[in-house]
Amino acid sequence: MAGMLGFKIITQYERGIVFRWGRALPGIREPGLTWVNPFTDRLRKVNMQIIVAAVPAQDAITRDNVTLKVDAVVYYRVVDPLKAVINVQDYSYAVSQVAQTSLRSVIGQNDMDHLLSERDKINAHFKDVIDEPTEQPWGIRVERVEVKDVSLPESMKRSMSRQAEAERERRARVISADGEYQASKKLAQAAAVMTADPAALQLRLLQTVVEVAAEKNSTLIMPVPVELLRFFDRTAPAAAPARPAVDAKDGAPPSVPGAALPEVPTLAVPPSLAAADAGNAPLTTAPETGVTA
Repeated sequence: MAGMLGFKIITQYERGIVFRWGRALPGIREPGLTWVNPFTDRLRKVNMQIIVAAVPAQDAITRDNVTLKVDAVVYYRVVDPLKAVINVQDYSYAVSQVAQTSLRSVIGQNDMDHLLSERDKINAHFKDVIDEPTEQPWGIRVERVEVKDVSLPESMKRSMSRQAEAERERRARVISADGEYQASKKLAQAAAVMTADPAALQLRLLQTVVEVAAEKNSTLIMPVPVELLRFFDRTAPAAAPARPAVDAKDGAPPSVPGAALPEVPTLAVPPSLAAADAGNAPLTTAPETGVTA
């Protein structure tokens, strides 16, 4: 009955636009009870709440020629109901299409590394690109834009994984080399101190023995004094034996005074071999008679 009489109710989050004979009347109807002419006027309600629109995943190519699939979320609201109703047929669909095309444009203007690391700057740039053609002509303000997910190809994921692993390995090697360098400098300083004071080396040796014994194992360590090793090192060249000189006359080694020569044992000749040697003796040899003059 109230609708037939022209009474309309506008909710708090809505605004009303009255069309009379197809022409929009100036002014916006505020929330509450309002009256319109049921014969000549028509009331159009516009929602002023923030609308959340999901941008479908878009395949785009970055500035460094990497293919990505990116989806986003757009938060917008109507700030001028008259423009939103008159200047655009379906502002929700229009904002969705502008967001999709702007998302491809923003991705093509940035590198992949910048897109992954500088997400806040990408969102701010994306918001400005969408807000430019929608606020003034359509009366729609984009409140916030967020990139939800960036999908990389599997080959790119493997390449990035190998790159991150190589970078971690490089850092580990640099840190290890730096530690070795610092340790070598400290060891050189410790060696200089121990060289100046030999007792420091003995104390260090005893400390090492204590550390090994604290492990409760069956290892037996016998520390050798360093002075003993140095003594052997000094006496080794003097104790080397000299080679005997060979006599140039008969090739026999020179006789050493006071040295006893070993006795050569005599060999007994069998009678058969002695008789054979006597028969083979030369004829010019005179036999022994056994008579002395």
